[in-house]
Amino acid sequence: MRRHHVLTAAGAAGAALVLAGAAAPAATADQAAAGTVPVQLLSITDLHGYFGEYTATIRGPHAGDPAQRVGGGAYLATHLKQLAAGQPNSILFSAGDDFSGWPDETEFFWNEPTIEYLDAIGLEFSTVGNHEMDRGFAFLDHMMNGTCEGRPDDDLCFTDSTGRAFDGAEFDYYSANLVDHATGEPALSPSHVEYVDDGAGGTLPVGFVHATTSLTSSEQMSYTPAGYDYAPEVAAINAATADLRAQGVEAIVVVLHEGFSQQAGAGYDECVAPFGPAVDVNPEIDAEVDAIVTGHWHGMANCFLPGPDGVPRPIVQGGNHGHLISEIGLQLDPATGDVVRDRTTSVLHPNTQDVARDPEALRIAAYWRAELAERNATEVATITGDIRRAAGDAAESPAYNLAADAFLWAANQDGEADLAVAMPGILRADLTYAPTASRPGDAPGRVLFPELAVGLVYDSGIGVGIVRGTVTGGDVLELLESQWQTGPNGTVTFRSMAVSGNVTYAYDTDRPVGRRIVPGSVRIDGRPLRPGGEYRVATLANNFFAKNATPGFTALFDARDQERSLFNGGDALWRYAEAHSPLAPPAVGRASAR
Repeated sequence: MRRHHVLTAAGAAGAALVLAGAAAPAATADQAAAGTVPVQLLSITDLHGYFGEYTATIRGPHAGDPAQRVGGGAYLATHLKQLAAGQPNSILFSAGDDFSGWPDETEFFWNEPTIEYLDAIGLEFSTVGNHEMDRGFAFLDHMMNGTCEGRPDDDLCFTDSTGRAFDGAEFDYYSANLVDHATGEPALSPSHVEYVDDGAGGTLPVGFVHATTSLTSSEQMSYTPAGYDYAPEVAAINAATADLRAQGVEAIVVVLHEGFSQQAGAGYDECVAPFGPAVDVNPEIDAEVDAIVTGHWHGMANCFLPGPDGVPRPIVQGGNHGHLISEIGLQLDPATGDVVRDRTTSVLHPNTQDVARDPEALRIAAYWRAELAERNATEVATITGDIRRAAGDAAESPAYNLAADAFLWAANQDGEADLAVAMPGILRADLTYAPTASRPGDAPGRVLFPELAVGLVYDSGIGVGIVRGTVTGGDVLELLESQWQTGPNGTVTFRSMAVSGNVTYAYDTDRPVGRRIVPGSVRIDGRPLRPGGEYRVATLANNFFAKNATPGFTALFDARDQERSLFNGGDALWRYAEAHSPLAPPAVGRASAR
């Protein structure tokens, strides 16, 4: 356990349903005489890899205040140092979604640069957010422990700005409700204890209980059909709280990656008509919990809300992308170690750009920008001609046939699939033989890393995974029929769904919608489709559940024995093209009109 020491911070805390938090001023003589032990909790949430030079404009701390320019990892590092200066009982942590970053300098290196930055600013621990599970638990283990596993191609363990190979985070991840199917127990520690200096030669424990949104698997990137569950948050939190209490821990903080927000137009340091899941569960979370730090919604609000015993406690959410820093001031009774609730303070600090930038953070960001330039110019394959989409995805196309072929190839690298499909709307660009003038290093027929690995397939951050699931031949027919969709006004729209090259079929547009696939025409590996047979289908994860599925394509929702491949869509295109380079545009004709 890390050992902390006394800081100088206190202040009176307001307590009402919609009362904003107040900043924690330096301790007064009266407060010092009271003999409490101050503890400073500094936290960020939903950084998503925005440690480089980024600027955003957010509303002010109170309604009517001027907007503020915020953002940037070097400014954030400076603000954190200034807030913690002279405060030895200062604890810095994250409420989750540290990675799955969208900035290129971290996304292109699978978020290892974000871990280097968080280590550099002294992050002490983090709750698992939904995006920490975007590549499954094996990848999270890689980020925690530096194992060079967790991707299908071992494209991991990059050299960091110090010249060392990535060796994992110097801080720990926790979650009480991320459950391992194999054991029925949490996959990570549900809680932990930090010890602070009591100012009299001893220490006092502060317990932290962690939980991940139970809706993690309903997010397309973190969809987890097998291996792990996300149990209800409240039961897991209360059980972990009871365990800490049984160990004699009286000061308890919940770090919950689930969200809330407040009335539009309110300032970030206010609490006006708060709403959202974190607010809803607050009355059910054990009254012994002294503060709740949240994330996930990217909301900005600073509240004191009553727990089940009617006693107010802070519940805060500090925005996203390093825009805000949450500071909660706790005062501990030195005799009992419990929090003196009516002296708790809470304030959200903006990451303004009016301070000197931290040189270490600047150096890290500059290093990864230079690495990005090299990665941007890396050739991954060559093509012999343009590989294009059809306008509006209204016809079979070489680009989508390539995607379906790549998905099947990837799905069979670490599992088994009989066929793959690529839904309309998932490709964001064509692959062109002619070089792109704006891409340094491009040349005729040359395909660069960002054109396939992160630039072509619909995704964000780390990417949407490929999932395999078992369906019947009847489901395959339904999936094919879904390409013709009747709108509210009766107009029929065709949205082409590509099939892998081992599949052929015929259709007849003179037949009614829902019956346009010619009976007996579907072939998989040259053999007739058996309506009652079972087939393993592979495609992007979002098409296996209703929330994020391509509209109108519902036949995979009840697929059995679903499992995630280690590949995501971008990986599949990248590594398939690399393995088949030089790559010719796939022929069309897998679907034929009658």
